[in-house]
Amino acid sequence: MIKANNDEAVYFQNKSAATQILGKENLLFKLKKKNSIEDERNGQMKRAIITTYFRHVSYKQKLPNIRQSARNKLLCMSRICVCSSVRGIAEMPHIPADFKDYQLHRKLMSNERLPEYFNFCSDVIDQWAVSKIRNPNHPAFWWIDDSGKELKWTFSELSQLSKRAANILQNHCKLKVGDKLIVILPKIPEWWIINLAAIRAGIVLSPGTILLRSNDIKHRIKSAGAKLIIADVSSVDNVDQATKHLEDCPQKIFVGDKSDTRSGWAHFGSLMDEAPAKFETIKSKSSDPMTLFFTSGTTGAPKMALHTHGSYGYGHSITARYMLNIDHNGMMWNMSDTGWAKAAWTSLFAPWIRGACIFIHNSDKFDPERTLQILDKYPLTNFCAPPTVYRHLVKQPLHRYSLSKNLLCIGAGEPVNPELLKEWHDGTGLNLYEGYGQTETTFLCGTYPCVEIRPGSMGKAAPGIDLEIVDNDGSVLPRNTEGVIGVRVKPVRPMGLFSHYVDDDNRNKAVFKGDFYLTGDRGKMDEDDYIWFIGRDDDVMLSSGYRIGPFEVESALIEHPAVLESAVVSSPDEVRGEVVKAFVILTEPYSNHDKEKLREELQNHVKSVTAPYKYPRKMEFVDQLPKTVSGKIRRVELRNREWGRNGTEVSEKD
Repeated sequence: MIKANNDEAVYFQNKSAATQILGKENLLFKLKKKNSIEDERNGQMKRAIITTYFRHVSYKQKLPNIRQSARNKLLCMSRICVCSSVRGIAEMPHIPADFKDYQLHRKLMSNERLPEYFNFCSDVIDQWAVSKIRNPNHPAFWWIDDSGKELKWTFSELSQLSKRAANILQNHCKLKVGDKLIVILPKIPEWWIINLAAIRAGIVLSPGTILLRSNDIKHRIKSAGAKLIIADVSSVDNVDQATKHLEDCPQKIFVGDKSDTRSGWAHFGSLMDEAPAKFETIKSKSSDPMTLFFTSGTTGAPKMALHTHGSYGYGHSITARYMLNIDHNGMMWNMSDTGWAKAAWTSLFAPWIRGACIFIHNSDKFDPERTLQILDKYPLTNFCAPPTVYRHLVKQPLHRYSLSKNLLCIGAGEPVNPELLKEWHDGTGLNLYEGYGQTETTFLCGTYPCVEIRPGSMGKAAPGIDLEIVDNDGSVLPRNTEGVIGVRVKPVRPMGLFSHYVDDDNRNKAVFKGDFYLTGDRGKMDEDDYIWFIGRDDDVMLSSGYRIGPFEVESALIEHPAVLESAVVSSPDEVRGEVVKAFVILTEPYSNHDKEKLREELQNHVKSVTAPYKYPRKMEFVDQLPKTVSGKIRRVELRNREWGRNGTEVSEKD
């Protein structure tokens, strides 16, 4: 049963009623007219009819006398009504890949709003577990590793396992709704179960990469006020070091072999064996907090970006529909590490919203040959990786592999250059699409089936997202003018935008200006609404998909007795796009040391005190650093020097 909206009691309870109404040609042709789409009241009633129809029959099997374009428009229109029922999100009709009407997508998505209540587990996972749309025995989760291990779970099994884990959080750990949980796990199945369990119980989960060191972990525990930390055996020692002198030490659970015991740690597997199978999922509001991400900034330690049940759990329906264009027959492989928001994007929320299977390969290191073997062997429909990965793949003998011609390949985490687009297409015959967004958002902009690829451009704004190029005060700039990429938040806030930065009023004020959220990325928009990326507005670096703040690296360097002062900026790299470069002023005792040995020593030092991916791959020893009159380091000058710019980049404020 479907209700069109809260004001109109429009119900169509069976297939025959919908079919009878749809059989009237005059209604079908009225639906094709533009004015009928713009008539909101009538449109809602018509969408209710169409939705009922498409939930019972395939649009390809019926309406034989209606042109393909008209059928596609009818199907597209039906999506909004389905979303008006919260539980309908798991059964939204799939948009055909050949549906090219971008403007119609934007018009229809502009009407979509977050429901008052939403919980990803009860409204998506549990709904797919009982849905008749997909085969209940087909896997929703497919995991492999390099040792030959393999595991598959259905939606029903995900539902059951996450309820047991939720009982651990609520009953064993005594966590309450809103309490914070830090999870530091590699790409092992427990990561997915614990994420779902936290959502069920209303616990705010904060993911972290296994590359975090004790200082990183300590900062996160104190900043978030975490009540519990779950880690694998490789991170246990770092967690113990981080919590050694904490007054309010969180509870600790480790994931590993049952034969392994750790003092002060409970064992996750043993707790799962004892946990009850029944659990009542909380009735969460869309505005309730769900996930806390630590994201690197220009100054200070990483900041806390808070997402809600609506912004990520529901908001990634945009990512699913447009960036992935996936349905319940699909299988998605995203190579992102579990510590990053990108894992939440397409290794958790977006594929499962559409009922697709999530495929995971757990490996200690990236191997381009192994990656291509997996793409060749498994029935994947979607693949997402940083452009750095594709740059390694195109160097392989691609002709030896038979990649599916239906494989949708996406580059995300850093810009995709035109040369890579050509090399990938020449080697595989496949397009390389681009997806752009941030930890603070869902899918914002990209190239996807209903948007033509223009090499060098990030594509167009995702339907449901209003992007403009603005100045630092949030005023819209003319076309082809460089400025900050802004997301319009007034009069209607987009459903995929984060709530706020926790305990950071200054940063909140800095990014919300006028009617816009300022992404901190600079670009231009042409007359056809294509966005062309220029670079970061601040000093944050993107290297191999990792987001790195200069302060974190500089703080690590300054701990070494050889370093008097340092400045860290991005530097161009053919493979990684950009890498971290440090300009270092040495202390007097080290001024005459062997520079090559000292460079290696400092690099290893950074790796030892913070996450290794942050270490400066390039290092230059200098006598002085450029500064403002107030003594602030002018990283912009160093950055311009590295990238061969002539000072045209916007200067830092004194």
